[in-house]
Amino acid sequence: SDTETSEKIQKSGVLQVFASLLTPQSSCTAKVANIIAEVARNEFMRNPCVDAGLIPPLVQLLNCKDQEVLLQTGRALGNICYDSHEGRNAVDRAGGAHIVVDHIRSLCSKTDPASEKLLTVFCGMLMNYSNENDTLQSQLINMGVIPTLVKLLGIHCQNAALTEMCLVAFGNLAELESSKEQFAYTNVAEELVKLFKKQIEHDKKEMIFEVLAPLAENDVIKLQLVEAGLVECLLEIVQKTVDSDKEEDIAELKTASDLMVLLLLGDESMQKLFEGGKGSVFQRVLSWIPSNSHQLQLAGALAIANFARNDGNCIHMVDNGIVQKLMDLLDRHVEDGNVTVQHAALSALRNLAIPVVNKAKMLSAGVAEAVLKFLRSEMPPVQFKLLGTLRMLIDAQAEAAEQLGRNVKLVERLVEWCEAKDHAGVMGESNRLLSALIRHSKSKDVIRTIVQSGGIKHLVTMATSEHVIMQNEALVALALIAALELVTAEKDLENAQLVQILHRLLSDDRSAPEIKYNSMVLICALIGSEPLQKEVQSMAFLEVVSKLRSHENKTVAQQASLTEQRLAVES
Repeated sequence: SDTETSEKIQKSGVLQVFASLLTPQSSCTAKVANIIAEVARNEFMRNPCVDAGLIPPLVQLLNCKDQEVLLQTGRALGNICYDSHEGRNAVDRAGGAHIVVDHIRSLCSKTDPASEKLLTVFCGMLMNYSNENDTLQSQLINMGVIPTLVKLLGIHCQNAALTEMCLVAFGNLAELESSKEQFAYTNVAEELVKLFKKQIEHDKKEMIFEVLAPLAENDVIKLQLVEAGLVECLLEIVQKTVDSDKEEDIAELKTASDLMVLLLLGDESMQKLFEGGKGSVFQRVLSWIPSNSHQLQLAGALAIANFARNDGNCIHMVDNGIVQKLMDLLDRHVEDGNVTVQHAALSALRNLAIPVVNKAKMLSAGVAEAVLKFLRSEMPPVQFKLLGTLRMLIDAQAEAAEQLGRNVKLVERLVEWCEAKDHAGVMGESNRLLSALIRHSKSKDVIRTIVQSGGIKHLVTMATSEHVIMQNEALVALALIAALELVTAEKDLENAQLVQILHRLLSDDRSAPEIKYNSMVLICALIGSEPLQKEVQSMAFLEVVSKLRSHENKTVAQQASLTEQRLAVES
């Protein structure tokens, strides 16, 4: 494998001679394969090995019975495939993977040292063959290699080298969606957790973590891992590493707590660990929130956000004081705080605010005030969650909506964020919160605050959104403005060309029935203003509205008749 020697071998033309020596009959076949395996450890020698035509005879040798020949052939093919596109393609064309998978299958249950050595080489060869190559990984999965490798791991868990090869092969395949479905039909969760419990060295644990993370993205496997006892292992790691400042302990703490959060993303695994709020796992995760480790605070808040995915859990958590814990956590991160922790804590509060019965409780606990402390944040992810939390909190809460809607600082910030073109999520949520403040408060003061802050044009633009729900929210808010404070908003509505937009929405066949209905309600309200009424008259609305009298949706048709009468009277 010495570079200089390899260069001399390449120049001498001996590689071409090797092709003819690679026959089962030759007494020096194993030695030739060994030399090829050694030279192919040098990157620059892999393509010359392919060009010298060595792959087809090497693949043919995989059919022989001699253990040493098989061992050296497996090594040679594995090394030629390492990081070499040409090497992999040549092995693929010669059908090498199929033969190797068959060998692994037939050797799988043998535990003698020679068989284990051969299995290690063959697993390594498959790993190099398929590494970072989706097509070849899919090919191996279709050959049914996954159940074989899982079985292998179970039988040979005492053999460190073979176990390691197996894990790397898993890591290679586990990224593919189709592999996760196959893994879910094996006892991989049980085997990996069993193996994990035996590990003491950081590197070995890390290796298993690298396989667990992609596998745990599959909901079926999440539940299998929970049932196999992975959570207890993770909690133990957290306990051992939380106070350490050693680099590898910090890394292990992060990996374990991240994986814990990932397991909670599955509905069944999450509910199993919640255990009606009495589960020891849930209680342990709660204790992470007041911790001094940012990583644990983050994982704790994300875990709560994941537990808060159904009304029952949310109601139980709010009744048991989780809100105060999250507000205390946010308080620790107001000044120069950790953005990921802020984002996670706000996510948890937003989810907890979804059930109707929680809103008033959370408002009286001071959640709105706690959230408003982050209005100054310049971080879009924090802005986005802050807006979502406030919107959830004020849903059908008139008093809170009025209080927030009269908060000039908040409304001005919303108007500013309504123009955040680089951050569509923040822009959308700001518009939705502006509309929600009006819809839930039905307050003249709130409307005046929004008009004075320049918010009207954004609500008019929102009525043209591609999302029907946002269009609708905007139209309902605008109808309330027109009913309660038309004179105040008149100029802004005119400048924003609301009448032209409504004409377009009513004329467009693609507009949803509720959009047509609310647009007509709004038109009826707008004709109370002289300048807006003139615009309505100048745009032949009667014609568009009379067509809608025969609309298939009864509510739209009735509203069209009413609107037509109003327009006829006004004209």
